[in-house]
Amino acid sequence: MLRGKVAEAATQVILTHGYPAMTMEAVAQRAGVAKKTVYRFAANREDLIGLIVGNWTDVLPPAFEADAAEPGEAILMLENILVLIAERVLTAEAVGLFRLLVNDLPARGDVLAIYGRNGIERSRGMLADWLARHRSRGVLTLADPAMAADLILSMVVAEPLRQVAIGITEPQPAWDIRPRVRAALGLLKL
Repeated sequence: MLRGKVAEAATQVILTHGYPAMTMEAVAQRAGVAKKTVYRFAANREDLIGLIVGNWTDVLPPAFEADAAEPGEAILMLENILVLIAERVLTAEAVGLFRLLVNDLPARGDVLAIYGRNGIERSRGMLADWLARHRSRGVLTLADPAMAADLILSMVVAEPLRQVAIGITEPQPAWDIRPRVRAALGLLKL
């Protein structure tokens, strides 16, 4: 709970005032906690990015724990997983952070690596592992679960992210992502 409070405060500071203003002191003040409390969760500004993104993706692991017994059940489970991911990465806060990251910012390389490790790579890895597990059990037929995970996430997230980022579509939860997820899964031979 305290970790989430600090992550939320860091999110608000960076989105309102920018990366340079996201100091430990500013985050502590926004969260209403001592600065040493912020340091319990992040050693520096770059770690705060990891905390922010990790806070968004921490809800994902339980969704990947269940196993399907047959292909139809796997597709339904996959649909729910993809909706959960999209609902996290297409929020106003997540897209706001994405906008900041595509621009120049101090320590951009380090920040992008942390963002990727805690968000993109984490989600893609969990999805690839889930797909591989179902392939090994004969429930799904895929040549390359890692490539499939990458392509599936691209189909579901990339275009909506672009549209939200440039302001032609509202962020989640303003619209239903499920039809897009179903259409993407309908294109696949799993």
